[in-house]
Amino acid sequence: MTDAVHHKYQIPDELWEKIKTLIPPPKPKKKLGRPRMDDRKAMDAIFYILRTGCQWNALPHSLGASITVHDRFQEWREAGLFEQMWKEGLMEYEIEKKIDLEWQSMDGAMTKAPLGGEATGPNPTDRGKSGTKRSLMTDGNGIPLSITVDGANRHDKKLVKETLEAIVIERPSLGEVKQNICMDKGYDYDDIRELVKMYGYTAHIRSRGEEITEKQDIPGFKARRWVVERSHSWLNRFRRLLIRWEKKAENYIAMLHFACAWITFRSAGLFE
Repeated sequence: MTDAVHHKYQIPDELWEKIKTLIPPPKPKKKLGRPRMDDRKAMDAIFYILRTGCQWNALPHSLGASITVHDRFQEWREAGLFEQMWKEGLMEYEIEKKIDLEWQSMDGAMTKAPLGGEATGPNPTDRGKSGTKRSLMTDGNGIPLSITVDGANRHDKKLVKETLEAIVIERPSLGEVKQNICMDKGYDYDDIRELVKMYGYTAHIRSRGEEITEKQDIPGFKARRWVVERSHSWLNRFRRLLIRWEKKAENYIAMLHFACAWITFRSAGLFE
């Protein structure tokens, strides 16, 4: 039996060249011990966990000792590395494709969280079982710009302010670009319209049925909110995010940031 890992569970060379300079220098050791695990190998192992959803202690031996990889994940998470990778991906996308800030979208999605922990709660769509909610904001092409988490029982409208404030890039001034935000009927409240207006957005709140009707009746009509739903689907392809096993919210968020970085670099055309 072999521990060989398929290339789709490994970091592409093109991506590694972009992110290796972001890795913080290691903390000085207090005493001699085993040589430090290679950074590339550690990143591959963390990505394997993210992609497959396997438990840390089920990590193939060929990728490294699970406790060592987990320690490195914690070290890099504390240093903000995964969020910085996402920001770098957005810079790459801006250069190659141009971020569309004129039409942004926001939506929430719920996933299972069997172990409970921070930012989890009873999921009203899953017989009250423990779950978590992701609130995601994207550009007009579905590129992730902001993401936050809370309990599955938290209403989407309660996460709007936090999501708006969590955007990881600097927004242009209102005079430069008129910024619209597309949301579904779950956000159809006067206070939400006023809130997004305070942040410089024009709210467009429609149901999926309304978008389908307009697409049929109006030549050239482009439905815009669906891109954020597609982005949630992209995130769910990372099985560590489809079912949340992290009890600590910051660990789950770091995994989300890693996935957002991957999606953004890939969308920029850095790799297939």
